[in-house]
Amino acid sequence: MQGLSRYRIIATLLLGLLLGLTTQTLASADRAPASADHTKFEALKGPFNSAPEVTAACLTCHTEAGEQVRATTHWTWLYDHSETGQQLGKSKVINSFCGMVVTNEARCTSCHVGYGWEDMSQPPPIAKNAVDCLVCHDTTGDYWKFPTLAGFPTDTPREWPKSSGTLVLPPDLVRVARNVGASDRENCGNCHFYGGGADGVKHGDLDSSLVNPSHELDVHMASDGLDFSCSDCHTSWGHNVAGSRYQVNAKDTLGVDVPGHTDLGRASCESCHGSEPHPKAKLNDHVEKLACQSCHIPAFARGGVATKMWWDWSTAGKLDEDSQPMALKDEHGHVSYLSEKGDFRHGENVVPDYAWFNGTVEYTLIDAKLDLTQSAVHINQVKGSPGDGESRIWPFKVMRGKQPYDTVYKTLLATHVFGKDDSSLWSNYDWPKALQTASEWSGIPFSGEYDFIETTMHWPITHMVAPADQALKCSSCHSANSRLAGLPGIYMPGHSSNPWLNRIGWLAVLLTLLGAALHGMARRFFRRRREHH
Repeated sequence: MQGLSRYRIIATLLLGLLLGLTTQTLASADRAPASADHTKFEALKGPFNSAPEVTAACLTCHTEAGEQVRATTHWTWLYDHSETGQQLGKSKVINSFCGMVVTNEARCTSCHVGYGWEDMSQPPPIAKNAVDCLVCHDTTGDYWKFPTLAGFPTDTPREWPKSSGTLVLPPDLVRVARNVGASDRENCGNCHFYGGGADGVKHGDLDSSLVNPSHELDVHMASDGLDFSCSDCHTSWGHNVAGSRYQVNAKDTLGVDVPGHTDLGRASCESCHGSEPHPKAKLNDHVEKLACQSCHIPAFARGGVATKMWWDWSTAGKLDEDSQPMALKDEHGHVSYLSEKGDFRHGENVVPDYAWFNGTVEYTLIDAKLDLTQSAVHINQVKGSPGDGESRIWPFKVMRGKQPYDTVYKTLLATHVFGKDDSSLWSNYDWPKALQTASEWSGIPFSGEYDFIETTMHWPITHMVAPADQALKCSSCHSANSRLAGLPGIYMPGHSSNPWLNRIGWLAVLLTLLGAALHGMARRFFRRRREHH
């Protein structure tokens, strides 16, 4: 057995050396060169009068790409959940930020991978050239879907942000088309970093600091390190991108992905690091119950961009003494109030909340009856328990706030916040009018009676992985002030206390002391007897 242990130690050291060399090689290696020079393609010489004309040119070579994109969640904004039976997706769910896409399409579909989707009651546009190739494959940084044009870039100079005096110019479509390439962090981040209306608002672990992150912020994406793009982990198959927040691979049991042993995706830590990633066996003992992210992401929003932690819609609509909308900031310079949106609280370097998670997320949909006896409505609930064999302890951002609900039907309400019409909340600051219009346009019932209710929403934390020497220490959990305090199903030495276990422990101590005392007395007794004889 000792010989086997020595062999295991030697093998572990050799594997560590190999992985270290591999990491250095990856860190210093350039990406594979492109197999085509798009500046030489006749179809891309233009001129192009619109972005869809560029797509039509792309499809002359990439003949299957359009239909592949149309089959993905990025296009349909639908996700049929096999575990819960719910139909989810961006077109169906309500969130704790801007509510629902419905009746706010032109603003929200600026992050759709297509052009011109203006009505959620209808499927995405059917035109073959309605797919937006450039939003994912632009390498110039000059292509931008204008925020209010249903996915189109502007074709004329337009002011943005509103009342800023700054003009956004139309992109040079010929230049952009002739400089397409593989997606990078900035491509993905143009939508995913700015979800919820601004930089870093929604996720907590995704914001513009990841375009060019330091090693301390993210060891995988660091520009002076491995320099991973999103697609290095979120691999794609026929444009279908791996990694879903509706059904997360919370406990990857496949281990390292190698040919013949893979799920065609690397959106898990185990797919590269394996199921025994540490040289110390005691640390590997934690892997069964503890997600890698729980230790290796000690805090989120660490890159200098704050994330929203509280959004209270009930206070929206206040105007200043001149009947003009207000914008207030807190002591850190973060927006704390907008007449259009209500009160906010932001956070940086936020310690996550922790929960048992088996990968399944169930949503409170717009027609679900609310349990008003609860302290807050859970917009989504992460499923899992300590004894199901499928769950691990994961870190989360928990978004909190207040949203409108129907006091008669006891359901959450669709909100019409964006639009040039005089019924949108951001135009007239009139909640009853905005809610009634949302109901009429969407068909979602509204009794006319409403109030605001506190809500929570869980967002898994999986980016901003810190260097190993900045991972959590044992005392972060095994102490009186444990991060995992109150989490069911675990006993943590240094933190947990069990009355019966304490009694047994103290009894063992007393018995040990008693045994030692009796032993000492017996030795003295027999020694004296020997002396008398």
